[in-house]
This record gives sequence, structure tokens and C-alpha cells, in this order.
Amino acid sequence: MILRPVRATVFGLFCAAVGVGVRAEAPSAEEAGPPEALRTSVRQTALWLARGVDSWFGDKPFSDGGSVTEGRLGLSLLHRPDEDSASVRFNARFRLPNLEDKAYVFVGRDNPREVISDQPGAFTRPQRLQPEDRDQTSFFAGVGVLLRESTDLRVGFRGGLKPYVQLRYRQPLMLGNQKLAEFRQTFFWTVDDHLGSTTAVSLERAVHADLAVRWLVSGTVTQASRRLGVSSNLGAYRLFGQQRQLAVELIATAEQHTGVGLTDYGVQARWQQPVYADWLVGEVLVGHFWPRANDSVPRDPGWAAGLSLTLHF
Repeated sequence: MILRPVRATVFGLFCAAVGVGVRAEAPSAEEAGPPEALRTSVRQTALWLARGVDSWFGDKPFSDGGSVTEGRLGLSLLHRPDEDSASVRFNARFRLPNLEDKAYVFVGRDNPREVISDQPGAFTRPQRLQPEDRDQTSFFAGVGVLLRESTDLRVGFRGGLKPYVQLRYRQPLMLGNQKLAEFRQTFFWTVDDHLGSTTAVSLERAVHADLAVRWLVSGTVTQASRRLGVSSNLGAYRLFGQQRQLAVELIATAEQHTGVGLTDYGVQARWQQPVYADWLVGEVLVGHFWPRANDSVPRDPGWAAGLSLTLHF
């Protein structure tokens, strides 16, 4: 986004909850404690995995340009009046010397439906305060090839060695000094869905140096279901000092052949801030929603609250 919102990071609030001190700046090596040890352990494990995968493709040493980027380990906790849930997600991208410059490997544990359909982050279940059990996430891995700067082709497997293919296109557009648009198009294939497509468009405008508004809309349809699902998010984002951000968002979802105009809509507020160095950021969410799955049931309004923590490594 224009305001570069703070990215949620897992272990900050966790460390605060278990009594680890919170600081805004990174400590020295002598002061390194459990959070640094945990982050180092996670990163070393990812590097070990990347080296092993790289060795499958050739004899070039991993030190010759190999790296682990976009590493995230996240924990999401959700509370609703009728249920509580928790989910853990892991994502990382490997640059492997033996795959040359235009190819990369991706691995993780996440919601397979969201990964395969390439849903924008704002529409993932934790970000919409939707319950998600452990059995709704699974391991995935694959290889991506950069066809051009804005386009990549990915072939992957999710839990149970179920294959999928993605062709992804991203195109940001500057519409002036204070306006930004982005178009995203993903075509995907799975055994269950056959062909599918996700189209997403976002429009952002900086109202002030520390205030921006954004409208994001995404639609997904598959050959198997032939039901278009659409999600919309209209939000205002205010930055405060030291990478703190407050957001208020209006969220709505709709799906064809349900008999109702909107299957869910609501309003939510979120607060993000670093809680340990700049790689431990906590996010607290509170919202009120009016879901209705179809025309055979009434709307069931209710409150929801969530805590999202992510470790960037």
C-alpha cells in the first residue's frame, strides 16, 4: 500500500504474553534472548531445507547466490461467541543457484484453497476473522519460473501430493503522485477444480502523509463449481509513529446461486505495531459481521476478535 502498512509478525505478542521484554530496536548480540534464538532456529531450518532442495538440481554450491526470502511463520487466534480457533501458517521462497536466476522454489503450510486460488492477503480467513481449524491448512511446495518481470508460472503440490498449476500476472500502475492501482490475474488448475481464475483490482489514494484509503475487490470462479465468489474491502489506514497503524475496514462477500445478495458483510478495526525489534509485529482485530450462507437461514450477527502474530525471517 501507499502507506506501507506494518506487516503482522508472530512472536512479538507471544513473547510479551510469556514475559519476554518488548523493545523497539534490535538488541545487541550480547542481549540476544529467546526471540532471537527462535528466529535464528527457524531461519537456519529454512536454509538447511533450501540447501537440500538445491542439491537435487545440480552441484553448484548454495553459497553461490542461494537465499531464503519472504519467510513468514504466523499464528492466528480467533474468538467468536460460539467458537474459538487457532491456526499456524508458514511460507518461504528459496532462490536456488542450480535453478539459475529465473526460477525459485516455494514451500509452506497454509490454507490450500487460498494458496491455489491466489487470494489477496486481505481476504484470507484470519484477516476476515473467519474460523480456521488445523485440518484446513496443509503443506505445499513447488517450483516457479519468472516468464517476465510481471508474470510467473508455478507448478506445485499440496497435502497428499495433489498437483496444481498457476499462471500469475501482476501490474502496478501509478495514477499520479498520490494514487496507485494494481491489477492481478491468476489462472490455476487442480484435479478437483479443473480450470479456475482469480481477478483482483486495488485502488489506493494518499489523503495525507499518514492517511490513505484503499478499495480492493477480488473475484474467483472455477470450472467445477461455476459459481463466482466476490470479496470487497474498503478501508482507511492511518499511520502513527514507530511503524504503528490503525485501520478501519468495511468487508463484504457474495457468491452466485446462494439466493442472497451478500453472504457476509461487516466492519472491523485493526491495530498493528512492532512488539520486538522490527520483525516481531502484533495485530489485534475486532469486528462485527452479519453472515448468511443462503436464503434458507436468517442472518446471524455477532462480534469477533482475533490476534495475529507473525515472525519474519
